[in-house]
Amino acid sequence: MLIGGLQRFSLIDYPGKICAIVFTQGCNLRCPYCHNPELVETKPSGLQAVTQDEVVSFLEARRGKLDAVTITGGEPLLQSDIGAFLSSVKSLGYLVKLDTNGSFPSRLETILRANVADYIAMDIKAPLDKYEQVVRRSIDTGRILSSIKLIMDCGLAYEFRTTVVKALLGKDDFVKIAELIKGSRLYVLQRFVASKLLDDRFLDADTFSEDELNSIRCLMEGYVEQCIVR
Repeated sequence: MLIGGLQRFSLIDYPGKICAIVFTQGCNLRCPYCHNPELVETKPSGLQAVTQDEVVSFLEARRGKLDAVTITGGEPLLQSDIGAFLSSVKSLGYLVKLDTNGSFPSRLETILRANVADYIAMDIKAPLDKYEQVVRRSIDTGRILSSIKLIMDCGLAYEFRTTVVKALLGKDDFVKIAELIKGSRLYVLQRFVASKLLDDRFLDADTFSEDELNSIRCLMEGYVEQCIVR
């Protein structure tokens, strides 16, 4: 497992739980608004790696003080041994939340069948007809659809979420996204924060106003059980 970082404490990354966050190294997409640009390349320069043994030792020491572990990235499912790592975390008694971009449905299905995750969060980057424009990579959108179905049928707690970048997505795009996840339990509109980004040209990108976000939220509530702005 290539691990790019470890955050030892968070109150916001696993709903209702105190968690640690493990950041995997490497991503197959190049979303310009990515706020973890140091995690995109598989072999970045100047980044101090964290070993899997160090992470496991930390988690062993924190049993009883942390409730859960969130595995994010980068793209965790890019790691061929992610299932074994999740199993090792579960064996320590932690709840496990997995973040994914949905482009590796076969690995996702293996993890779901192995019962080594408790909560799945999948990013919906855009409507399918704009996916490659937003993620800046060639992608089989059929894989996105497969992952959506797997998650909605898995019986676990889950959420779908979209980072709301006004320069990339308009209100009509959210209607198309709503159709993709119709009937899902939770959809999250993530505010775009212009800070540390993969593409610095987006530092000056316009953001949606609170009124605009609430308008999109109301639209989505006609398709999903719950929509929140985060």
